[in-house]
Amino acid sequence: MIRKLFVCLLAVTGLSAAQGTQTFNGVITDHLCANGSHAQMRMGPTDAECVRACIISHDAMYVLFDGKNAYVLSDQQTPEKFAAQKVSIVGVLDAKTKTIHVDSITAAK
Repeated sequence: MIRKLFVCLLAVTGLSAAQGTQTFNGVITDHLCANGSHAQMRMGPTDAECVRACIISHDAMYVLFDGKNAYVLSDQQTPEKFAAQKVSIVGVLDAKTKTIHVDSITAAK
């Protein structure tokens, strides 16, 4: 009886976690230029170089800007190769902290 209850509890927990996974689309930028505009900072000749420079020089964090909101990314290494590019991110959003717990990042098609 207890074993069946435990198995049911695991199944419900797994289902809840799977339902939280979403796909997010937007541009990889940094939290200092969170709206994707690098005109103010212009830390390099291109937007991608500005993003990377802000990350290194100003301890900024990679974010995904979807055109309206900026979401901090739990993975702060993979986004480097996608700086200033449109991407699709699969992950789970923590709405309270506006953080996406990243499962994968791919270039947008």
